[in-house]
Amino acid sequence: MTRISSFDDTMPCPLLLIGAGHSHLVALRNWIYNGYRVPVGSVLVSPDASAWYSGMMPGLIAERFTPAECAVELEPLCRAAGLRLVTDEAVGLRASERYLTLGSGQALHYDLLSLNVGSVPPGPRITDHSVKVVPAKPFAGFIEQWQHWQQHAPPRELTILGAGPAAFELALAFRNSLPDSAITLITGSTLLHGQPQGLIKRARGLLQQRDISLIEGMRVSAIKEKVLLCGEEPVQAADALVLATGASAPAWLAQSGLSCDQQGFVTIGNTLQSENFPNVLASGDCSSLAGAQRSGVYAVRQGSILAANIPALIQGAALQPYRPQSNALALLSTADGRALMSYGPLSAGGKLIGKWKDHLDVGFMQRHRLTS
Repeated sequence: MTRISSFDDTMPCPLLLIGAGHSHLVALRNWIYNGYRVPVGSVLVSPDASAWYSGMMPGLIAERFTPAECAVELEPLCRAAGLRLVTDEAVGLRASERYLTLGSGQALHYDLLSLNVGSVPPGPRITDHSVKVVPAKPFAGFIEQWQHWQQHAPPRELTILGAGPAAFELALAFRNSLPDSAITLITGSTLLHGQPQGLIKRARGLLQQRDISLIEGMRVSAIKEKVLLCGEEPVQAADALVLATGASAPAWLAQSGLSCDQQGFVTIGNTLQSENFPNVLASGDCSSLAGAQRSGVYAVRQGSILAANIPALIQGAALQPYRPQSNALALLSTADGRALMSYGPLSAGGKLIGKWKDHLDVGFMQRHRLTS
């Protein structure tokens, strides 16, 4: 971790960015492109020296991309924007005192704070630790565990928990890279709930073709003696469990003094400012705003608003509103160069859509990558 001994606890950072998710990545690139440099003494705190792109994670697990292709080094971006990069993890915040605590035990005061810390997938409430549980986020730890399975003994029975696109994509990706593992996908609701029926039909067909078991409508609440349980009912034996179960908020946010919703996500207005602390902004998965879903498509658009509103707050200028789009394009990798697509009620699939997804993903990375 980068220690910040040169900082005086009594001297606040003029701007403190926490996390390197899609929103902050887009904001940084916009600032660099437009020649904006943040105030001297500003800091970006990230638990990893690289920003991982979630859209390419299934492709990485399917061995279609390398880790280097799926990550952006933060140091060159920070240097170009005038930020100091601190590789550490936020573990506590006292918003009323403008005081952030880091995992290393160090602390930072700030004038303006922007949170883009993501979310973590929730897991079974009760476990005897007989099954290896691997959250799909944070990505660095997830990738490390996948690489360990590849290099050593993969799990004989691998289960993915989740009903959304990420769980579906990862199930197909693991089938490619861990061919000797029996793979099961368990959903708490129906598979890809809310997506068009045409997409769901294609998805179920692909799981069957790839010999991936699908168990729908089972909420795994406990693990006992290598068996996943729904209440008291046995669901599936497992050696390893990958959590792709959606989003839960980092626990420290609910203790921060920031206004949060019932799930612990920071409630914000359409300028992305906290409802009760206007010197705090939040974006991406850690935020809560009516109409905004927790997906990269929405976080990217929030990044453009952050790029405008953070300098505006520093300069005392008018802020821009963020308006969530009513429909968002969904592209789901099928681990073979193809992809499924949905937009509103429309759905399709095939090799051409896979090429389109790869083009969009690789292009996003190229736009946000600077060489040292």
